[in-house]
Amino acid sequence: MTRTDLFRKYKPAILKLSNLEEDTLKSETFLLDHDEKKQLSIYYAPFEYINPNAKVVIAGISPGLYQMRQSFEAIRDLKDASDEEALRAVKQRGSFSGPIRKNLVTMLDDLELHRHLGIETTLDLFGSANHLVQNTAVLPYPVFYKGKNYNGSSPDMIRTELFKPYVEGVFAEEMAQLQDALIIPTGVNVRRAVEQLVERGLLDGDRVVSGFPHPSGGNGHRHRIFAENREAMKQHIAEYFAKHPI
Repeated sequence: MTRTDLFRKYKPAILKLSNLEEDTLKSETFLLDHDEKKQLSIYYAPFEYINPNAKVVIAGISPGLYQMRQSFEAIRDLKDASDEEALRAVKQRGSFSGPIRKNLVTMLDDLELHRHLGIETTLDLFGSANHLVQNTAVLPYPVFYKGKNYNGSSPDMIRTELFKPYVEGVFAEEMAQLQDALIIPTGVNVRRAVEQLVERGLLDGDRVVSGFPHPSGGNGHRHRIFAENREAMKQHIAEYFAKHPI
């Protein structure tokens, strides 16, 4: 079943919901996959949209409960829109929202990504320049470990069999559709997953910027990691867009 088919399957169920409480969202209706022994569950949420014009990909770990709820709200608000319009709105509404966005923008602007994209600030990627970015996750659907948002490290993402079809299948296929887009993995666990795809020949390593920290305010090592990798990342971005000008 393709991702488009999944949306067509689940859209009626989303529209019929009486509420968007946690127990409603994390119900059997939307359960895609689970590993009872490892206490892992993967649920459906409408994050299928792929921006064909994207010049940069910002990749996170997995949508959380907040993003899941936001995505369902968007589909319900746009019930009369076309499927493509509704799915595009999902990506625009929930991607890297809240304080995490401010941290992300500060670091990306410091790397001068906005200059290479021809915009005033990377904050515009979440507004007027949304057509230039694909915000996504290596685990494209919401994942929960022991009922909480999965953090990418416990259990180890690249050693967990349940995740393999999503990282090496869904995410890798998404990146294949965006052949010229620069990929910025946010955080060490996302980077490890993306670099594994490079090692397996599923991604061109030249597209991947390594060393970008997870922008969460809870990441106490964020500033140190960014400072250590800043110059190498800045150079990588400049060289990539010199080869692939917009």
